[in-house]
Amino acid sequence: MRDDPGVRPSPRSLVPPFAVMEVLDAVQRRRDRGLEVFSLCAGEPSGGAPTDVRERAAALLTAGDPLGYTPALGLPELRRAIAGHYGRWYDLDVDPDRVAVTTGSSGAFVLAFLAAFSPGDRVALARPGYPAYRNILRALGCDVVELPAGPDERYQPTPALLDAAVADGGPIHGLVLASPANPTGTMVDPGELAALSDWCAEHDAVLVSDEIYHGITAGTRDQACAWTHDDRAIVVSSFSKYWGMTGWRLGWALLPGPLVGAVDALAGNLALCPPTPAQHAAVAAFTDRSYAECDAAAARYRDHRALLLDRLPALGWGAYAPADGAFYLYADVGDAIDRAGCDGSVAWCARLLEETGVALTPGADFDGIDGDRWVRLSYAADGAVLREGLDRIAAWR
Repeated sequence: MRDDPGVRPSPRSLVPPFAVMEVLDAVQRRRDRGLEVFSLCAGEPSGGAPTDVRERAAALLTAGDPLGYTPALGLPELRRAIAGHYGRWYDLDVDPDRVAVTTGSSGAFVLAFLAAFSPGDRVALARPGYPAYRNILRALGCDVVELPAGPDERYQPTPALLDAAVADGGPIHGLVLASPANPTGTMVDPGELAALSDWCAEHDAVLVSDEIYHGITAGTRDQACAWTHDDRAIVVSSFSKYWGMTGWRLGWALLPGPLVGAVDALAGNLALCPPTPAQHAAVAAFTDRSYAECDAAAARYRDHRALLLDRLPALGWGAYAPADGAFYLYADVGDAIDRAGCDGSVAWCARLLEETGVALTPGADFDGIDGDRWVRLSYAADGAVLREGLDRIAAWR
């Protein structure tokens, strides 16, 4: 195809690629060559969707229903079911009209950021953290303020870090909080969440609480919903993690009342509606059997976490984040990188995959300053894959 010098990407589109997707591409290329892969890179539950969800989807597809567009904010039946979930888990009375069903949590973040922030607004988030937050915000013209959250802060934002950011650069218009967090798995407890919520209220900042890993915890800290403290927050969640429905591309947001109309209008213009078959099937995610199956999967992740922590000395890795929840271990592999003679975590992960078939995600994806000596390992994989992957990493060192 002819290169047209008159067609160039816009400056706001020039965000870094999400490195885990590049790792997944490398994994697929390796599989295409007929080689073994032990993928511990993606946050993708190995068990898949609950039985009731799969059965409902099969019935929908075989019934021959047209499955046309739904309202932009989702099926009323699904919005009611999601609202009921907050009563079940958090004893919250949520108005279904304030629930927006979205195309994955990614769609929820785009809609939330568009509705809540203007170009030039300063939005804070922890570093290390999920790269899509900062990349979406920057593409929308926001000024991303990275809070250097280290082990003393348990890799989470604090009021003190926010105060320092205000003193250094001026008002903060929003805070993106993830608990459990990606890549660290750390959580804020209810008291810490209340303090951050209060800080946002006092500083007229919008709190965006990413709660997509709720239900997947190690039991070391209590999970809490931001709406327990203040329903002016935006709460984002998803069917991808606890319910194991990554490819169904379905998430949701709980919205402050003043943002419902804006998100409705934006959603209708950007995507018309979330995937209709997934919406109908997802109503069955809230059955007792679905909850029981998902709780059993969460218990397996706790077993995987225990296995991984037991095997860490054999891997020769250094410091790591506490992993209170989700299914990730974020670890310092600087010594291993030095022993291998690699130039940072990207090169080390590429060599590990090529020589052992084990796929990890480089920490440079999550922290552009200190992450090049860290990696993220996902233990959402099947137990046999996790054990073989750990054996191969230990032997390779």
